[in-house]
Amino acid sequence: MDPFALITITVLAIFLGFEVVSKVSSTLHTPLMSEANAIHGIILLGAIMVAGQADEPVTLTLSIVAVLLATMNVVGGFVVTDRMLVMFSGGRRGSSTKKKPMDAGGGISPGSSPNADAVSLEEAAQ
Repeated sequence: MDPFALITITVLAIFLGFEVVSKVSSTLHTPLMSEANAIHGIILLGAIMVAGQADEPVTLTLSIVAVLLATMNVVGGFVVTDRMLVMFSGGRRGSSTKKKPMDAGGGISPGSSPNADAVSLEEAAQ
């Protein structure tokens, strides 16, 4: 393929990727990011395989750069996914939130109403 066709395909892929990703809702972004991390992990393995079989210095240099960039991409993807999961969970990861113990009566303690949590959340919002 000639270089002009390769540049054209690259530019069109960039525009298409931007349009597709910008239209994804925030609730679907975390699963999409996790899947992209898996794909980038496969790309990282491929770059490592190419680096291991490189015969020429140019091929070795380019494959090492590819390994470094793919590693940064995978690690950055996991960092962003972790931040989004923390954002959706409403707190820090690893922090414990105390929940009321459930009893044999369906989870409602004696003397409490089924809407006790909803009332306390409404009061906390005000």
